[in-house]
Amino acid sequence: MKESLLAIIVCPRCHKPLRVSADREQGGKEIIAGTLQCEVCLSVFPIIRGVPRFVASEQYAVSFGFQWNRFRAVQLDSRTGTGESRRTLTETTGWDAKRYKGKLVLDVGVGAGRFAEIAAADGADVVGIDLTTAVDAAVTNIGHLENVHLIQADLFQMPFRPETFDMVYSIGVIHHTPSPENAFKRLAAVAKSGGTLAIFVYSQYNASHRFSDRIRFLTTRLPARLMFWLTAVAVPLYYLYRVPILGHALRLLFPISMHANWRWRWLDTFDWYTPRYQWKCTYPQVYGWFRANGFSQIDIFEGAIRMCGVKVFPSKSV
Repeated sequence: MKESLLAIIVCPRCHKPLRVSADREQGGKEIIAGTLQCEVCLSVFPIIRGVPRFVASEQYAVSFGFQWNRFRAVQLDSRTGTGESRRTLTETTGWDAKRYKGKLVLDVGVGAGRFAEIAAADGADVVGIDLTTAVDAAVTNIGHLENVHLIQADLFQMPFRPETFDMVYSIGVIHHTPSPENAFKRLAAVAKSGGTLAIFVYSQYNASHRFSDRIRFLTTRLPARLMFWLTAVAVPLYYLYRVPILGHALRLLFPISMHANWRWRWLDTFDWYTPRYQWKCTYPQVYGWFRANGFSQIDIFEGAIRMCGVKVFPSKSV
């Protein structure tokens, strides 16, 4: 943890300042182990492997901790050289590289750090939070960057004051929470007035999810380690699924990722069948979230449900 993070974070329980006590430091810049204590309610939170930990467990999202530590580098543009993660970030937010410079950016559901890496490279000061031990994968990938801060925290109880961030994004995350609408309210609350918020969520408009949801009734109850090996079937099935007519039927009845890269395909298939929650949304529903939380200039982008808005007045308390 970089000490500069103290200017941003507060106690998630009472939103009062935190005091740091370092047990081990690295290079005089990074606190590797120690504690954070609230100056008012006296709550204590550990710093482990350089990450402030504001939660005691991964709760409903345990599969993601397993997923991102197993597939840590699969989607990093710096490793793949494809620019695919940058394209996804741009297509979800509408922000070009120049928008990030000098901005304080929050990445909600940072995972292994694929998008935070891009925002940081474009000059943003990026804070990435995740409920799970995915933050450990992110530490390995991007924790060394001076303008990246990583936190293990619950988005429903984030350690930030309202109106903190210039830009907030959450890509493929809030539909995996118990309540996407309430999750959106939390994101909206920490965006500054005049700031921007962008999200991507799954849509109801693809009929294939009706079949896969029946399969998920079983797969979400299986251990993540077992599902890791079962979803490896997507790697060879890809070639069968490309057969005309037969492939279309199979994609409808038992969807798998059709990504050309076999590692990415395995990852995406695991990601589809293992999370406890996987809500599907509609455009009017998501648009309504933006309007109800003080956003205007709402842009709707192609590809599932991707929206971005500008916050014009403070969100109602949540």
